[in-house]
Amino acid sequence: MKSKRFIVEIGTGADLHGEDVTKAACRAVKDAISRSCLCGLVEIMGMDDLEAVQVDIIVASPRPDEVDLEQVKDIAPIGLKTARSVAGGMVVEGLCVPNFAPNCDQIVVVNAAVTVSIF
Repeated sequence: MKSKRFIVEIGTGADLHGEDVTKAACRAVKDAISRSCLCGLVEIMGMDDLEAVQVDIIVASPRPDEVDLEQVKDIAPIGLKTARSVAGGMVVEGLCVPNFAPNCDQIVVVNAAVTVSIF
């Protein structure tokens, strides 16, 4: 049986000090899911097991090969999760504050698309 998309939500995350693409990706996913209430799954669809939904996560990062996808998937609190990392996002000039992280004068921005599907 083919799944049907229930919601697609977009989020953005940044690491201001540290240039950590995984941290920024996790923040982007958290941003996306923080503005979605999936009450329709329970109240309209009658679902009683939210672990049965499919959660597909795409993160777009300036350094996609450095994103720890297991950490990204852990941000989603429910469902059967997949995650992939693609090229995208942005790097902008920041300010290095040695107390926060050494040798880091760039801000890393990552975008995320989180899709929740049902079967």
